[in-house]
Amino acid sequence: MPLTRRVQRIQPSQTLAITALVDTLRRQGKNVIDLGAGEPDFDTPVVIKEAAIRAINEGFTKYTPGTGILELKQAICEKLARDNGLNYEPSEIVVTCGAKHALVNVMLSLVEEGDEVILQSPYWTSYVEQIRFVNGTPILLKTDESTDFKVSAEQLRQAITERTKLVLVSSPANPTGAVYTGAEVSALSQVMDDRGVYVMSDEIYEKIIYDGEEHVSFAARHISKEKAIVVNGVSKAFAMTGWRIGYVAASPDVIKAVARVQSHSTSNPCSISQRAAVAALRAEPGIVHEMVKEFDARRRFLVEQLQSIPGIVCVRPKGAFYVFPKVAEYFGLKFRDKIIQNSSDLCSFLLEDQGVALVPGEAFGSPNNVRLSYATSMENLREAISRITRGLQKLRDAS
Repeated sequence: MPLTRRVQRIQPSQTLAITALVDTLRRQGKNVIDLGAGEPDFDTPVVIKEAAIRAINEGFTKYTPGTGILELKQAICEKLARDNGLNYEPSEIVVTCGAKHALVNVMLSLVEEGDEVILQSPYWTSYVEQIRFVNGTPILLKTDESTDFKVSAEQLRQAITERTKLVLVSSPANPTGAVYTGAEVSALSQVMDDRGVYVMSDEIYEKIIYDGEEHVSFAARHISKEKAIVVNGVSKAFAMTGWRIGYVAASPDVIKAVARVQSHSTSNPCSISQRAAVAALRAEPGIVHEMVKEFDARRRFLVEQLQSIPGIVCVRPKGAFYVFPKVAEYFGLKFRDKIIQNSSDLCSFLLEDQGVALVPGEAFGSPNNVRLSYATSMENLREAISRITRGLQKLRDAS
């Protein structure tokens, strides 16, 4: 039987493919340093794990309400008010199986065939595939190093058409680490308000931010609450990637639609993980601050090292835990019988020759760049940058 057009139109996740390839190579006994994974290398804090253990011991292992337990919804509302200046009721929250699940649920609720969804490029690899999955049309707004990988209000204004249903924004952004200032958020939000389109703000990296920057939620600056949607979760800030808890905050009409979608797909998220998420959202801020402090040290080291390599252009990210250097100067170089034609070729060379896994920029709509994750130890980063430097020198010498 033929597969659906929906499935044929989307591509596998290249970031997950890199992770799988690294696992395969390691099983073969190869020494590979993985700078592709987008998850904190820290363990989940003890206070969170203890909450999960209590839930198990208390027998909290059954179905919960499909949209999440009330206690977690209340904790989410407290967090949104405390951290973002947003006022939501528990009835305006749906707890999901990770933020990725939340994004898909919203798109299934809002986007139909012929609808356009605007997002910036470079973009997180799953955004475009999710839009295509729901039969929408992705409209990409190009950014680069000259704009710190950020979209301007005028750029957005010119992109909105009668077919625009939704603008998808993220700050801090994956893969670039770009962070929108409060003034920039206000200017973009004004454009969206004027044109009456929905905005969905992916804020999963909001706690991982540097250089005194402040995270400002687009929903906090959006005049029309009915058109503002917040997506977040506990995966990145609390080192809980495997626990699979995300959430959506939105107006009653949108939330009811998201709840209907979820009720016929996954039902409720894991009961034990929900209890753990309550503990995470109500924990002392210090459990996040120490992790961010270490990420910052790694960021500074990696950017400095990359900027010292001939031909590499690297903007210092303001958030998340990725750097996104431009590597196009190495295209056209040759090693043995292989010509490096794009970032995929360069990543393949570095993996095969030096045992370092990066993600090619093609995965993010930016073929001149590669993504490196510094969600790994400083020891790994030192060895990885040594291998990258050695590999790139080989290319220059061979050409």
